[in-house]
This record gives sequence, C-alpha cells and structure tokens, in this order.
Amino acid sequence: QVQLVESGGGLVQAGGSLRLSCAASGRTFSNYAMGWFRQTPGKEREFVTAISAESASAAYTRYADSVKGRFTISRDNAKNTVYLQMNSLKPEDTAVYYCAAGFIPIATMHRAYKYDYWGQGTQVTVSS
Repeated sequence: QVQLVESGGGLVQAGGSLRLSCAASGRTFSNYAMGWFRQTPGKEREFVTAISAESASAAYTRYADSVKGRFTISRDNAKNTVYLQMNSLKPEDTAVYYCAAGFIPIATMHRAYKYDYWGQGTQVTVSS
C-alpha cells in the first residue's frame, strides 16, 4: 500500500511558477512510476507528466504537449518524493493536480487507469 500526499498548490499570476511535491509512504518508492494528472470541473482527468521507476541508466520522463518546455518532473528516491516544477504558468493550467503511483511500463505512463495509487489533489489557480 502506498499513500501519496501532494503539497505546493496555490494562487499565482500568469507567467509565474509553482513547485508541487508529492510525498509517498512505503519502502519501494523507487520501483514505482510516478505521474502527475490534472482535472477541472466537468472534464476528465488529464495527463500532465510522468517519470519511470528508477533504472540502472536513468529515469524516463514523458510530458503532455501542452506543458512541454514549461513543466519539469523529477524524483528524489531518498526522500520518497516526486516534484513538479511549473514555470510560465497560464490560466489554462488552473486545475486540481493529482500525483499517482503504479507499476507501469514506460509506454503507458500517460494512462490514468494504469495507476494504482492516487493522492488527494492540490489546487493550482493561475490568474490572468
């Protein structure tokens, strides 16, 4: 069982930055792929970015086209934490952001249904 707790959300002006954190419980954090998704009222949960489980070479990352070049995902396995650095924020980035964990192949890290564990979400609001 893995418990995920997000933090770092808030209100920011367009063009600003925020860093979200997701702290995970459990001793096998490095074995999980970690993803960030977001959701607005009345819409389906949307893939934002994901990072693969730790491997011998490097962690693989994947981004939605809408956030490429602006958002960066990273993980610190020693702290059981995954981060989402969000720069150049836009009003359309406003959403509840969720982190998720699962044993997921790289090819399907963007599929929400593949994840087994979810955090409670943190609100990000970008004002124009």
